[in-house]
Amino acid sequence: MFISQEVINIRDPNRLYNFYNEVTRLHMIYMPDWRVGQFWMNFLGWVQNVKKRDPFFPEESEMLTYLKEYCGEKEEANE
Repeated sequence: MFISQEVINIRDPNRLYNFYNEVTRLHMIYMPDWRVGQFWMNFLGWVQNVKKRDPFFPEESEMLTYLKEYCGEKEEANE
């Protein structure tokens, strides 16, 4: 029996620490009274309806750009 030893490239899971730390900061500063589900659903709905982008596909850096725009922290993201 032959077992393949192919290498699977995955994203570095440690990248998520910086992403979620920044998401937490934005949530706490701009919408601290929103529940977590409320925060994500409102933001993801905005991405889909206003930015016309399926939230499934952006990488973390693009999502943070959108989130900062949504919170009013940065200028609009280039599309």
